[in-house]
Amino acid sequence: RGGAARALTRVSLPRRCGLAGGRSYSGGSAYPSVSLTCPLPGVPKAVFAAAEGRERFETRVTVLENGLRVASQNKFGQFCTVGVLVNSGSRHEAKYLSGISHFLEKLAFSSTAQFGSKDEILLTLEKHGGICDCQASRDTIMYAVSAEARGLDTVVNLLADVALRPRLSDEEIDMTRAAVRFELEDLNMRPDPEPLLTEMIHAAAYRDNTVGLNRFCPVENTDKIGREVLHSYLRNYYTPDRMVLAGVGIEHEQLVECARKHLLGVEPAWGSGEARDVDRSVAQYTGGIVKVEKDMSDVSLGPTPIPELTHIMIGLESCSFLEEDFIPFAVLNMMMGGGGSFSAGGPGKGMFTRLYLNVLNRHHWMYNATSYHHSYEDTGLLCIHASADPKQVREMVEIITREFILMAGAVGEVELERAKTQLKSMLMMNLESRPVIFEDVGRQVLATNTRKLPHELCALISQVKSADIKRVVTKMLHKKPAVAALGDLTDLPTYEHIQAALSSRDGRLPRVYRLFR
Repeated sequence: RGGAARALTRVSLPRRCGLAGGRSYSGGSAYPSVSLTCPLPGVPKAVFAAAEGRERFETRVTVLENGLRVASQNKFGQFCTVGVLVNSGSRHEAKYLSGISHFLEKLAFSSTAQFGSKDEILLTLEKHGGICDCQASRDTIMYAVSAEARGLDTVVNLLADVALRPRLSDEEIDMTRAAVRFELEDLNMRPDPEPLLTEMIHAAAYRDNTVGLNRFCPVENTDKIGREVLHSYLRNYYTPDRMVLAGVGIEHEQLVECARKHLLGVEPAWGSGEARDVDRSVAQYTGGIVKVEKDMSDVSLGPTPIPELTHIMIGLESCSFLEEDFIPFAVLNMMMGGGGSFSAGGPGKGMFTRLYLNVLNRHHWMYNATSYHHSYEDTGLLCIHASADPKQVREMVEIITREFILMAGAVGEVELERAKTQLKSMLMMNLESRPVIFEDVGRQVLATNTRKLPHELCALISQVKSADIKRVVTKMLHKKPAVAALGDLTDLPTYEHIQAALSSRDGRLPRVYRLFR
């Protein structure tokens, strides 16, 4: 060892700190038994990094003069995610041609007043290491960009132009029509029917209203949607009071300054007339059934083809994400869990959830049993998706209806705690991702003008009791079911029988007696 190191080991240390005595290195020199609770002589005082005040990491919201909300969340790192969220989606298309939101999603980040083409937009973003994306859901359209924080001014300028001043040229609209037709074909040919079933269950649950309207553009409407139709829709729904500019990883004052510069007093491409025809309908839950008879035998051919399956989804109305019961429903959804029969992994993958333990582990012929919870600002839908061989459809439906009835039964303490812990861990792990934080900030501020922070949500999850689960399930079971069925439906029970099973004590379907088989 060097001389300096040897000298350090021989420092005479005061006895009061319990530093007397010593051991020896393999080289023979002694070192003291040092107590780390006392400062070391000759060593500078340590300066520890301290967490900054929580207020620095709280979501800040500013409302501009035109009604636009600017929300930001600070996060360490040189990159930021910034975007515009609009309170507009397929649920607002009742008075318009169905499929406008689908078109707008595909047309996003095309040519604008400032940028001549999509390539020009992408080249501008590349200078700041940026990527862009647009997603349309039933109630929100989201334009987002992730880029270096130094390019914030350029990014906000680009987002303002994309959202408010798109050119919507004839060539771009023709290309969008082709893209939409291709997506619709692909949707019907996919081995995974989950997106199609989600559409069907919404159509059954909210027949011809709000969130029950089709999210995808019907084939017959692709040629009818043009610039005039899009402008008449945008004039009503793309107004500043229905928008949020959200950012993660940037200073709030900087984002507000950019918003004032690029989003205040901007003349949109469709003119600045007042919105006259805004649909403020509240979702009306109807219940019902949507069936699509389809030959699923050739969905996935090849060396290991997927067997022919019939897919069933049964749902019941839950609650909106603004209600207090939303948290117990989220815990219930986690407790039901489920997945595919070939899903690998341990408890973290949901192997101890009810749909694994009671359904997939006991009935080897079932290929899938998964719970989903869709929640909106005025309603919600808790559903179970199951798939099996067409010959076992009746048995599969009865197993699912029994699981719905069992939800209202006893909930074990261990089972409940596990579901709550899984929900909290999923929430916290998802919120490590900057784009996820951005979406969370944007959606919450768009709906409530504020944001519940993760620690607040975790506290609410911890408070959920088994009595809360029983209460929300009992209320839910009084509603009419929504049913979506896809595939060979020869043995599918009638809607009335499914409704009777969900109203019974044990969830069993009424017996059917046949003279001939």
